[in-house]
Amino acid sequence: MSVPANEPGNPAHAIFERFLRAGECQEVLGCFVELCQQLGLQGTGLQLYHGLKAALNYWNAKALWSKLDKKAGHKDYDQGTACAGTKCLVVGAGPCGLRAAIELALLGAHVVLLEKRDSFSRNNVLHLWPFTIHDLRALGAKKFYGRFCTGTLDHISIRQLQLILLKVALLLGVEVHINVRFEGLVPPAGKAGGWQAVLQPSSSPLTQYKFDVLISAGGGKFVPEGFKRKETRGKLAIGITTNFINRHSRAEVEVAEISGVARIYNQKFFQNLYNKTGIDLENIVYYKDDTHYFVMTAKKQSLLKKGVILQDKADIESLLSPENVNRDALLSYAKEAANFSTNYCLPELEFALNHRGLPDVDMFDFTCMTRSENAALVREHNGSRLLLGLVGDCLVEPFWPLGTGVARGFLAAFDAAWMVRRWAAGTPPLEVLAERESIYQHLSQTSPDNTNKNITQYSIDPATRYPNINLQAIKASQVRDLYLVGTVEVDHKRKTAPGAVYEELLSWCQASTAGYPGVAVTNFSTSWTSGLALCALIHHFRPDLVDFDSVDPQDAIRTHQLMLDIAEQELGIQPVLSSAEMATMTGPDHLDLITYLSHFYQVFRTSPGRSALSPRGTRGAILFLSKLQKSRNLAHKRAQVRDPHTDPHDTPKPCPTPHPNHPLWICRTLPRRTLRPRGANSDACYFCGRRVYILERASAEGRFFHRGCFQCRRCGATLRLGDYAFDEEDGEEAFGDRECLGHDAGDTEEQELLAQPGGDVREEEVPRVEPQGTAEEGEESGGRRKIVLTPLEKLNLSTLNLTSEAEPEPPLKPARLWLQAAPEALPALRQGQGAWKEEEEEKIDIEEEPREEEKYPTWKRTLARRARESQMKRFCRAQTIQRRLEEIEVTFRELEQQGIKLEKLLRDENESPADQQTQWTNQLLYLVQKKNNLMTEESDLMIAVQELKLEEQQCQLDEKLRSYMNKEDALKTPEDEKAEQEILKQLVEVVNKRNVLIQLQEEKRLSELRA
Repeated sequence: MSVPANEPGNPAHAIFERFLRAGECQEVLGCFVELCQQLGLQGTGLQLYHGLKAALNYWNAKALWSKLDKKAGHKDYDQGTACAGTKCLVVGAGPCGLRAAIELALLGAHVVLLEKRDSFSRNNVLHLWPFTIHDLRALGAKKFYGRFCTGTLDHISIRQLQLILLKVALLLGVEVHINVRFEGLVPPAGKAGGWQAVLQPSSSPLTQYKFDVLISAGGGKFVPEGFKRKETRGKLAIGITTNFINRHSRAEVEVAEISGVARIYNQKFFQNLYNKTGIDLENIVYYKDDTHYFVMTAKKQSLLKKGVILQDKADIESLLSPENVNRDALLSYAKEAANFSTNYCLPELEFALNHRGLPDVDMFDFTCMTRSENAALVREHNGSRLLLGLVGDCLVEPFWPLGTGVARGFLAAFDAAWMVRRWAAGTPPLEVLAERESIYQHLSQTSPDNTNKNITQYSIDPATRYPNINLQAIKASQVRDLYLVGTVEVDHKRKTAPGAVYEELLSWCQASTAGYPGVAVTNFSTSWTSGLALCALIHHFRPDLVDFDSVDPQDAIRTHQLMLDIAEQELGIQPVLSSAEMATMTGPDHLDLITYLSHFYQVFRTSPGRSALSPRGTRGAILFLSKLQKSRNLAHKRAQVRDPHTDPHDTPKPCPTPHPNHPLWICRTLPRRTLRPRGANSDACYFCGRRVYILERASAEGRFFHRGCFQCRRCGATLRLGDYAFDEEDGEEAFGDRECLGHDAGDTEEQELLAQPGGDVREEEVPRVEPQGTAEEGEESGGRRKIVLTPLEKLNLSTLNLTSEAEPEPPLKPARLWLQAAPEALPALRQGQGAWKEEEEEKIDIEEEPREEEKYPTWKRTLARRARESQMKRFCRAQTIQRRLEEIEVTFRELEQQGIKLEKLLRDENESPADQQTQWTNQLLYLVQKKNNLMTEESDLMIAVQELKLEEQQCQLDEKLRSYMNKEDALKTPEDEKAEQEILKQLVEVVNKRNVLIQLQEEKRLSELRA
């Protein structure tokens, strides 16, 4: 039991208790100063820590000292002498800046930390990776915040995390100064001087502080001189964060959290949201901590329609300026989205207040994500060296839906501390920089899956965290431009010349068609009009696809049409010209033909001797999506007909494939339709009628159009191969009615797999909370009702063959959506893997009675945690894919603009010098190659999207099947038995589909290895 604060004999103990429980930045600092004065302690660094430990012989402090002693005893710190004598300045008291300061203090450095604010006011919640939870526990987080990650919680508010780290930093002797702004560096005036900082207020005594190391954690808007930033731009992305007051009532506790749901694989949830509220989102996350925290990505048109944004503006900054935002409408928008996503179960939602006393709702733009090109540099002036390092957002701006910010921020803090250790050990500066950049290469790709699994061994040594890391991947000679002497002007840009692509392509075509009768390739116009040259090119690499001797050279249009069809259907190469245009090739049209042939060049150039093999690499993905698209179209037609008496001739059959290694699961046998001869000009958009230049040209079903014009008729989203539907047999009118698959989530054949749960379906029901889009079991599946056994419990018991006469009710603490057992969670459970051991060790630190969660069976908590981790991984993968698709879309537009300029120059009637024409052509082909590479990458990503959707379907069907299997046979009705068999059949079909995708990806991997 703690000593009362008013007990006369123990004033230091009472102050320490207030320090532990302090909930504001200034309160923490005030209590710490008071504690040091009470104990008569002065100084900084580990000397102060040892003084506190000796003077405060108090039971509640001893538990904390034992944790910090264990941490400080790691060999990397050399008993606190590794960086003795090194003076460090850390800018920014965010989580990453504080974490870096703690590591530097443990190394024995003298650390001063500056923070421009005097309060921690950010209620937003951070997702924590397992290693960050373990790391914070090792620092004694539970002593400062008893509810830290109890049970299955894996998140914490930013302000609580800052408070924890601030207290640890103070105890370890870090000097913390608030209300001080860093504005720049002052180089040493003479050889005897040192580096100093320009600060506001200028009267701060810290302006005289001289330091050897500067660690910037000041956020993305502050980067010290000398660092270059690299920007990645996606489509317009508007994020909204909101915090509601958490009263911790029973009703609030029982509402399930949402670790993440994304439109890319669960269109139905967001379509229901839009239909009911008019709110259109890309994703949403809901966490419970000190507040109810929601974060979502909203579509601009939805914000305009709901009156949140007053006027549409091209400039993002003007679009989201306070003058252009209706604050009341924004509050209503956020509350309505929160209510819907929690099934209106959160009672009396009331906004929490921010540090300005206003409702804590914010709208921000994350269209552009920036990162530093390098993580560190060295500046030298008058013989005095300064090591500069970046951590946190100023190193890499996190993409919030991935929940990677604090985890990668902590990793960067460890890396920066390791760099300072190497610096203090006397390692040559260029070697320090080279090693730091070698480590930095790994940061943006790190995840819980590709870092070392033994998180208990993590330290500042990169080898303990990154498996098989090469610390010498970058050589000292490569980082000379990061060592700046007397100046910060340095150019990191490197330009790449396009090369002689035109000549290389022509030579390749000549070599590939040599020896074929009637074929003589001398140019990219008249040599190709008969169609024989294209036929010879395909026959040379794939003789199984075309019989060269049977081609009629007199029917050029038919020959070209045949080759275009073969290239599209068997090689995944989309047409650029119509067959009629190719048969009547004229001079200017050679640019279109060059573009088309460059696709063949990229498919075949690395394998000149191959024959009768499936397309290599990502071209296989394009081919796969092409055939998948045809099955989508047929499924769309069948769903619209909705004839219960299906024609036996429509029985699903495997689609004929060019290679046995590409079985397609949902294709149907389609009549060989006579394609339109594509007689219309390929340079006129099918939809808008305007000119279509080469780089912006796309094609589908024999029509040519601007990529941006190929949109869903309902939502206006850009359509991609394999992810839209229309009835191709109905011709022109149907093609104009193309739409995203998500709009017919309950209508298409594939989605009907999920709409047959027997008699449990409720037609008129409030839109589902479940991100997986399944709640057909109503209260039983996701409803957190007060019943003896939930479906999750039934599933666990049936799977593990366990029985219990009186299971406890589900724990009254924040639970997650999607706690259903993921298939991948079961094998690990059977192997006896338990929950985190640290949980048991920390129980003694919590003064309150153990929660019901702590009494809950370990195997059940483990199962829930693994299921949650599986769903979080799926959400992160979806967001990564979505972001990359948007970046590709933006890059496409940039390439199109460059290509239009070049094409206009090449088609200009004014004669230009031959050398200039060749140079422009090479530049255009270079852009075409870049576009081809992006198209293949996009196809790979769309394959990943298909896999995510199937994974989602499998999880849903597995849950439904187990709910039927858990019923006693005597209680099953004939309808139940029929539904169970149908779901089992559907589940097997989904598994087979996933196997096809896995096989395709394995072929891609092997082909790339062979290449």
